Amino acid sequence: MFNQKPSLMISVLVVAVLILAGSTAASSGIQTSMGDEVTISGYATSGPYVYLFLTGPNLPENGVALHDITKRADKGGFTKVSVDGDDRWTYTWHTGSINGRLDDGTYTVWVVSSANDRSNLATADFRTIAVTLGKPFVTVDTPVQPGTMDLQSVPEGASVTINGDYRGKTPFMISGLSPSTYAVTFSRFGFLDLTTQVTVQGGKNAEVIATLQPETGTLVVNSTPPGARVLLDGTDAGLSPLMLGNISAGNHTVMLEKDGFIAVTRNIGIIAGQTYPVDIVLVPVSTAVPQTTRAAGLAPAMAGALLVILLGVACFRRDT
Repeated sequence: MFNQKPSLMISVLVVAVLILAGSTAASSGIQTSMGDEVTISGYATSGPYVYLFLTGPNLPENGVALHDITKRADKGGFTKVSVDGDDRWTYTWHTGSINGRLDDGTYTVWVVSSANDRSNLATADFRTIAVTLGKPFVTVDTPVQPGTMDLQSVPEGASVTINGDYRGKTPFMISGLSPSTYAVTFSRFGFLDLTTQVTVQGGKNAEVIATLQPETGTLVVNSTPPGARVLLDGTDAGLSPLMLGNISAGNHTVMLEKDGFIAVTRNIGIIAGQTYPVDIVLVPVSTAVPQTTRAAGLAPAMAGALLVILLGVACFRRDT
């Protein structure tokens, strides 16, 4: 951005700052529009003044003063800028007030430690700044209408973050959103998070309905003997041994049934991303006579035995 004759000591540091929105700084210099103001500042330790002049398209070869392009540098026409007590100088160049008109193109601003034009720089310290001047332009800011976002989820009650910020629980509506694309995340316990990109347009409503998928685990059922009918939450799931995937996280009931065996019920808790094993030993149904039946048959037998004893006692007495 800056140039200097290599054999000279560097004593002037130039920093260019653009103060209008229409101006931009580039690695190759300054780019701005005709009529803009450009503030140039720097440091100089060589004296109380620095001298500025301009060269470029259709200007005299040895330069002209920045504030008046009719004044030639080789005839003493410089823009003279004072250096303050801190060795700092500042100059605001009004490109629209130069007593003339500059063509579009790239110019060079020369900052010199003494009143030397371009042809007499051998005894002076200097820096240069490239300035590209273009046609002025006008921008018109039109008011942008905000948009809204209508957020719903299945099931309801999902927490919603927009671009990482928590905004509430579904269902709800957000208004006053600037037109843009937003990252919207729905979260609910027991369900997988869902993130989607939502584009909001000015003056319009963006409706989002998020269907959340439950978090799931795996259930493995084994029985002894195998071949038991497995019911999960009352629904037939197959015969053991059995592996069931995509079981929603949470509490469930498992029942095993098999002919000739006592049915068994277990309450289980499925954890998302984990496998829950269920191992059950089935107990056969007893084939022995029930206790109540044995007791009912014992009463007649005891009565018969008692009758025999009584008859025996009666006969014994008769004989004696």
